[in-house]
Amino acid sequence: MAEPASARAIAAEQATPVIRVRGLAAGFGDKLVLKNVDLDVRRGEILGVVGASGTGKSVLLRTIIGLVPKRQGRVEVFGTDMDRADTDQRQRVERRWGVLFQHGALFSSLTVKQNIQVPLREHTTFSPRLMDEVAMLKLELVGLKPAAADLYPSELSGGMIKRAALARSIALDPDLIFLDEPTSGLDPIGAQDFDELILTLRRTLGLTVFMVTHDLDSLAHACDRIAALGDGAVLAEGTIAEMRRATHPWLKAYFGGPRARAAAGAEV
Repeated sequence: MAEPASARAIAAEQATPVIRVRGLAAGFGDKLVLKNVDLDVRRGEILGVVGASGTGKSVLLRTIIGLVPKRQGRVEVFGTDMDRADTDQRQRVERRWGVLFQHGALFSSLTVKQNIQVPLREHTTFSPRLMDEVAMLKLELVGLKPAAADLYPSELSGGMIKRAALARSIALDPDLIFLDEPTSGLDPIGAQDFDELILTLRRTLGLTVFMVTHDLDSLAHACDRIAALGDGAVLAEGTIAEMRRATHPWLKAYFGGPRARAAAGAEV
């Protein structure tokens, strides 16, 4: 019996990378940070993006979501070429992703609940009551107590800021989230708890995660695959085990150094 067309379409969509980057170049002024980046992000995976300082990890993230103009190349998200998308198509794609910036980027004049509601106000016609209910649900999902809803960012700890920003990033029930150094500034226990939270959200919400990080423990514990940037391109990509077998000097130093060996020992 022939496979139904609808089933073939679903299978094709599931096989298509959520993010597909080809020949990407981006930078600032006369300086190119990214020169020729090719990268796929697979549906349902947590991809960790690493690299030495200045190699363009955050630039790559910001270029994919459109905050940094690219010089050349192609970016496709959910099968949509972002250069060819019209305003409505782009908005539909953007509604399917959420972003957690490195320092949270919460609005200081808004409470946690109001921060979470910003995407809801922008993209939905929910009633105030429904927006309150959604905000409280997202708070619960990221492990914050209800009392945190009425606090301002200045009243939060570093870990609470990360969780509040994560709650905002999932306000619209996205399929994809971008995380920029999500565990930076957290103590080891807080970082481990945050990794567990990301794994739980991936499992319960079916998320695909693009995570810029330098945290070896996060790479080992939370990431399905790793892409290492250097010299304006992707030096290597694969599992943590494959990264540890890489022969590039920087990769050998990063994944074979004392800190990496300590992280590997912690996995056992």
